[in-house]
Amino acid sequence: MRTLCASTLIGEFFVIGFAGLVAMKEPDLSTATVWTVCGILMALSVLLCGMITRPGGVQLGWALQILLIAGGFVVPSMFILGAAFAALWWASVHYGRKIDEAKARFAAQAQSPAQGEPGGNPA
Repeated sequence: MRTLCASTLIGEFFVIGFAGLVAMKEPDLSTATVWTVCGILMALSVLLCGMITRPGGVQLGWALQILLIAGGFVVPSMFILGAAFAALWWASVHYGRKIDEAKARFAAQAQSPAQGEPGGNPA
């Protein structure tokens, strides 16, 4: 799960940076405001890469997805990009957990003594 989620978060890091460049064109927003918000979100996306397997890591990832979608109120294309990354986040968490479960099953089978035939299944 960690690899899939971290890949999604690194992709979000770049999308947030590009959204910041687009948001700088808004006359109502100062450059300092744009880069403060974008910098915090970019730092959060990188920090979450290391926190995925810790308690609350996935929930913080969902909070970041909500913030990305909400960014659509400033940069309208973020509604679409935020929704796309939320779907990627769901897929990363869902399929990442399935992969982790399969790895654990295979590791348990490899450590258990072989029974019967070479396939490990009793006859």
